[in-house]
Amino acid sequence: MVKKIFTFLHKEISGLHQAAYLLAFFALLSQVLGLVRDRMLAHHFGAGAVLDVYYASFRIPDFIFVTIASLASLSVLVPLLIEKMNKDPEEGKRFIQSIFSFFFTVMVGTSVVAWFLMPYILPKIFPGIGSGQFDDLLKFSRILLLSPILLGISNIYASVTQALGRFLIYALSPILYNVGIIIGIVFLAPLWGLQGVIYGVLIGAFLHMIIQIPFLLKEGFLPKLSYRFHLKTALRVFSLSVPRTIALAATHISVIILLSIASLLEVGSIAIFNLSFNLQSVPLSIIGVSYSLAAFPTLSRLYAESKMKDFLDHLIVSLRHIIFWSVPAAVLFIVLRAQIVRTVLGSGEFTWDATRLTAATLALFVVSAVFQGVILLLVRAFYAVGKTWKPLLVNVFSALLTIVSAYGFVYLFKTAPSFRFFFESLLRVSDVPGTEVLGLALGFSLGSILNGVVLWFLCRKDFGPFTRYVRRTIFETVSASVLMGFTTYLMLNLLDGVFNVDTLLGIFLQGLISGIVGIVVAIIVLRLLKSRELMDMKTSLSKRLFKTAVVGPDADVM
Repeated sequence: MVKKIFTFLHKEISGLHQAAYLLAFFALLSQVLGLVRDRMLAHHFGAGAVLDVYYASFRIPDFIFVTIASLASLSVLVPLLIEKMNKDPEEGKRFIQSIFSFFFTVMVGTSVVAWFLMPYILPKIFPGIGSGQFDDLLKFSRILLLSPILLGISNIYASVTQALGRFLIYALSPILYNVGIIIGIVFLAPLWGLQGVIYGVLIGAFLHMIIQIPFLLKEGFLPKLSYRFHLKTALRVFSLSVPRTIALAATHISVIILLSIASLLEVGSIAIFNLSFNLQSVPLSIIGVSYSLAAFPTLSRLYAESKMKDFLDHLIVSLRHIIFWSVPAAVLFIVLRAQIVRTVLGSGEFTWDATRLTAATLALFVVSAVFQGVILLLVRAFYAVGKTWKPLLVNVFSALLTIVSAYGFVYLFKTAPSFRFFFESLLRVSDVPGTEVLGLALGFSLGSILNGVVLWFLCRKDFGPFTRYVRRTIFETVSASVLMGFTTYLMLNLLDGVFNVDTLLGIFLQGLISGIVGIVVAIIVLRLLKSRELMDMKTSLSKRLFKTAVVGPDADVM
């Protein structure tokens, strides 16, 4: 049995759609566990000061992860590792050994420095966190410094598994991460309170890393810590990674500043922001992340082999399918936002006002969901060809826009009654306190939309005209999604008197049935329009995804 499990995990997946659907399947499982995790947190702690501290404690450890770990990012490591492995597998092993050793040294050193600086940094970042919660914030932030070390090591391991086409192992990692947090909530929180949840985060990070070790041992690619690393190799990788690191740092800094603003708003605003952000990340993780990850190794190979026509074709197909899936998902999330939030979070200590405000914030985040998915793919296209500075400049500019616009929107919510009344009425939260947090979601979406639009035009300029190849997909998908959204909204009103929407089962069935009817309408419309993406989906699923033949990663079934 154990042998069969490892054989299954080590299978190599063939084709863009098979890999993307496989990653999407496991991303869905991970997101379901993530929703269970968030429901447990909301149920036990509510949207208040406790969850504000919990989410705030991740900021510095996460910043270390996205900056230091991105110096050895998948987007840079995978193309270089593939190039070296194609020449000589032993050279690939030496390469990953040097990167691992240098990264580990830098990450541990940075975490130690951060541990000492925490008492001075945290009050500046979160001025609204009360003195009564600051000791917990400091303690939890220091404990979580182990998380970027574990996840960073896992990130390097993942570069090998992705380069060898083993998407299954990589896809399982985030599932185990959420399992660890749930273990912390269920078993450790009763003993140590919120600190038990923090320990669960570390358990999840450890599981995220260790799942990849058996495959690396089998292939002889498990790197060992050595202080005799090849410094020139490590510096080359890090120099290539600098643009992406700055871009990620800019994005993360913008989020930190948004949460800093949230700490000065109504108590619970940090929790509302994070919970709604996690919900809007569900379609992004399932669609945008899955397709961009599945496409990236092949894009890197096609460019290395100077097959630019095939490169563009692969990019176009990936782009069409991200749009095909993301638009209807965004529409459903907007129409069903109240049902989603009430089903996922609305229990225990999570109040009715918090539920309504989270639903409204979710709707504003989801407005930019399609653009966020497109950004993930187009950035990887630039990384695949080594043009890392363009997405950097775009990302830094959009991060600045996000910060300025979020601050401006919050200011308008506080000082312009007509502006505030418009959004509160539109999202049905006129009588809910703390609606200023909506300005943060508005600012984030505006920055994401600008980022996606600019990257689109830059890609068209660098890789060739591709807009006309996705125009039909946009028309078909938007048309079907509008009709789907209208149908879903009508069904919600129709079923409002059928189910008792004051109960969890009633609100869940109302949303589920309304959504299914809307999806059926969308499928009918897409079939009438002879959607290519719908046929691609049918063809890919008919290949028996989990029994895909073990073939080379160059295979590209579109």
